[in-house]
Amino acid sequence: MKELNPALYTIAWIAPLEIETQAARHMLDNLHDGSFSTSRGDDYIFSAYGYVPSLAAGIVFCLIFAATGIYHIVRSFQKRKATSYLLAISSYIELIGCIGRTWSSKCAYNKIAFLLQITTLVVAPIFVAAAIYVTLGYLIKGVGPQYSVIKPKLYLWIFLVVDVLALLIQAGGGGLASGAANKGKDTKPGANLMVAGIIFQLVSMTGFCILFAIFVLRTRGLELAKGQCFVIYATIISVVFVYIRCIYRTVELLEGWNGKLMKTEGYFIGLGGVCIAVSILIFCIFDPAVLLDHDKQPELSFNEFNTVSTK
Repeated sequence: MKELNPALYTIAWIAPLEIETQAARHMLDNLHDGSFSTSRGDDYIFSAYGYVPSLAAGIVFCLIFAATGIYHIVRSFQKRKATSYLLAISSYIELIGCIGRTWSSKCAYNKIAFLLQITTLVVAPIFVAAAIYVTLGYLIKGVGPQYSVIKPKLYLWIFLVVDVLALLIQAGGGGLASGAANKGKDTKPGANLMVAGIIFQLVSMTGFCILFAIFVLRTRGLELAKGQCFVIYATIISVVFVYIRCIYRTVELLEGWNGKLMKTEGYFIGLGGVCIAVSILIFCIFDPAVLLDHDKQPELSFNEFNTVSTK
């Protein structure tokens, strides 16, 4: 029996869903409450994932994002900083997505669980990226705007708008693909539009990385507060992992719905879940809301920081 084609199962996330085989369609039409499940072999045949999501991975990620969400919620009440709000939101959106995947591990062809995870796990990284943009704005204000190519506020407005626009393009492409599938037409135009959206996002993220790198290089010889040094390095780590995830998503869509990346959970866990988890966790350890909260901090140059951190 043929496997399901996730291209027909995915966004515009509330569109009617079509399945390639009559048997799978009949089965899905009878799954109203998600209570029906079968053996793992049958799950693999009918699953829109192309595999049965790991229960262990789902639980671990649920615990991680629940913990980071609680941490940043508490900090948001204490510090009332935009970074805390954004990281809390991203954590809980990721948590919802991981709940969907955990649910799918018990019933891999459940429509609600699949849509729950695919919608949330696409949206959540936007809030992580927004937190990074805001953090860089805080750093530029503290160090001096002369070390930045553009004004601090422009990072958030330019790159967040681009991220949202890229997401809308992907959603539009998903809608076209879903509509074409319902009518038995070619889904490639919609799929190509989705790819264009993710490439647009990758180009935008690359531009941000270049601007951020310029800022870091310009400030290397300065005497910075310890908190600023820690936050800069934490931001570098977060940016790297978000960028890796962005590259993974781009290659995944370019490879196609039945490609190896789309059908192998290990790639999703390592290049998707882990990357976003690290990008949020690093800001729990080196929290900009805490470390950039005081005007007067002990000063430490980048070179001294490197020396201290390697001892």
